[in-house]
Amino acid sequence: MVKTKRKMETRTMVLGAILSALVFVLQYAAVLLRGAGLFTISLVLVPIVIGAATCGRGMGAWLGLVFGAAVLVSGDAAPFLAVNFWGTILVVLAKGAACGYAAGLVYRLFASCNRYLAVIASAIVCPIVNTGVFLLGCLAFFMPFVTELANSLGFGDHVGTYMIVGLVGVNFLFELATNLVLSPIVVRLLDIRKKQL
Repeated sequence: MVKTKRKMETRTMVLGAILSALVFVLQYAAVLLRGAGLFTISLVLVPIVIGAATCGRGMGAWLGLVFGAAVLVSGDAAPFLAVNFWGTILVVLAKGAACGYAAGLVYRLFASCNRYLAVIASAIVCPIVNTGVFLLGCLAFFMPFVTELANSLGFGDHVGTYMIVGLVGVNFLFELATNLVLSPIVVRLLDIRKKQL
């Protein structure tokens, strides 16, 4: 029993290390392939959902923190760091940890009913929490900056519309779509591999 538990802990640590490295690689790849927007469109939430589903909400939170650190180190948060250094660090780390933890929590709630339903629910919740915490952070720390961006892009007094449509809209939809498509596939592949071992 102890040997089996150690083996599972070792597998969890190895998978966590692999997914952590993957989060960094995907974040840097997204920065290198940056489009025209303020933020990168990334696939980073996929390994977070996979880690949360396969290893639990603690691993999801850890991978979310790794994601936050990768965003800060990669320079993706530079415009916000220039406005409010500590606010940016808090928001970026909090949104990452919260989306990973929420994905793990939702997975755990639905896993006893249906594992694939649980993965899909986690894949939906992860980008919602990530984007939601970011928007709350904008309200708390960056409203003058966001208002200035909205005005410069012709949104005028419609700052809320700019936040939803211009600031996070495309990113959110892309992250949601990629999570919904890729996370269940990868979890299924991990299941197949686990059976082979």
